[in-house]
Amino acid sequence: MSQSHNRYVLVLAVIFAIEWVLLAISPHDRADWALENVIVIALIVLLVSTYRKFPLSRVSYTLIFIFLMLHEVGAHYTYARVPYDEWMTGLFGFSLDQALGFERNHFDRLVHFCYGLLFAYPIREVFIRIADVKGFWGYFLPLDLTMSTSMMYELIEWGAARLLGGELGMAYLGTQGDVWDAHMDMALASLGALIAMLVTALINSKLQRDFAKEWNESLRVKGKLPLGEDQIMRFLEDPGNK
Repeated sequence: MSQSHNRYVLVLAVIFAIEWVLLAISPHDRADWALENVIVIALIVLLVSTYRKFPLSRVSYTLIFIFLMLHEVGAHYTYARVPYDEWMTGLFGFSLDQALGFERNHFDRLVHFCYGLLFAYPIREVFIRIADVKGFWGYFLPLDLTMSTSMMYELIEWGAARLLGGELGMAYLGTQGDVWDAHMDMALASLGALIAMLVTALINSKLQRDFAKEWNESLRVKGKLPLGEDQIMRFLEDPGNK
């Protein structure tokens, strides 16, 4: 990698490390903070361990960085208690919640939306560089994986809340009494990913000369024969497959 790329990633890492340390000091709920950081630590270990052999673009690292910065704010206060409305009132002199008619803390909604918006492109980069996906699939599969991982996270939250119970379980779950909380979170993550992929497709359609050709080719039928039981029979009939 170029020195400029390495320096850029190092700056992002240092800024995040500073925020992480500052927000690790006296969080509202230490146990919930620890739970919220389990996935963060796992992701950072993955990014660090793959940096030499599989470095991402600066765009992807920046998007991941922004999401992690937002997530750490939620982890410090717990998502249901992030005082964004107080910050807005102090800075601009008006209540965002009152202006928009919010009856709950919506910081968690913002971060779920940002998960889709900010992670879809890095996921797309991984799909393209590893699976060599092209055309339609280069936009659909990142959207699909973002949606499925959002669903998996909601299941993890539900499982943790059931296992831990009490105030810690409810703090981690963060439904704030909304029975449709998980559905809304998944919908917002999906919307964010859809917007990210539409914007990416629009940019590529303007810059990539063979955009339409690649898109059409990706939807062309490549395998003329059906799979399933027909594929099994072909395996059995072909000694070379054994």
